[in-house]
Amino acid sequence: MNTHYMKYKRILLKLSGEALMGSKQYGIDPEILTAYCNDIVAVVNLGVQTAVVVGGGNIFRGLQGAAEGFDRVQGDYMGMLATVINSMALQGELEKQGLKVKLLSGLFIDPITETTSGRKAIGYLEKGYVVIIAGGTGNPFFTTDSASALRAVEIHANILLKGTRVDGVYTADPEKDPTATKYDTLTFNEAYEKSLKVMDMTAFTLCKENNLPVFVFDMNKRGNLEKVVMGKKIGTLISR
Repeated sequence: MNTHYMKYKRILLKLSGEALMGSKQYGIDPEILTAYCNDIVAVVNLGVQTAVVVGGGNIFRGLQGAAEGFDRVQGDYMGMLATVINSMALQGELEKQGLKVKLLSGLFIDPITETTSGRKAIGYLEKGYVVIIAGGTGNPFFTTDSASALRAVEIHANILLKGTRVDGVYTADPEKDPTATKYDTLTFNEAYEKSLKVMDMTAFTLCKENNLPVFVFDMNKRGNLEKVVMGKKIGTLISR
């Protein structure tokens, strides 16, 4: 394994649920799922210990549900269950592609998941498993961004990789503002002062206080994940 030139030994990859929809209006696009898993396989084969947290917005969003009249707590739990469905799909595809995978969760659902803990996740990572952590934080009022920050800190990840459909953090929304320019690096304070929407404030604060760098990059471009773990200059790095 070519571990000598890897910039990061242990990563937590955050994938958005919406991204799994691809061109569909709802649910999971098998082509996107396969492509994401191909990229994960590539970095695992390089010797990178890989944990994954995936959102649930392609199936149900708690906040959106609350806006539509659902009880906020019920809505958040429904959103957490949506992340379990996405995580199971990811697990199935990664196993099909030949990887060993463990599915842990903040919401324990026997016989589908194991209860998550930092120590358990680290043990599996060190044995060569991809660890998918579903079920958010296991509590309402937290997003999957917060869950990914929490899990990354728990497993002592070197970095939290936020895979999006944009190739980094911009001065404004590049999909709406053609004059928006990309940042290569930012400090947590700069991102906060400029009100840049990297992740929600709870997640952001957790990363800052635990000195966990965040890297935002375009996950929809094949091979980008491998470039990131090798330290290539793509995306935006947010750190102290």
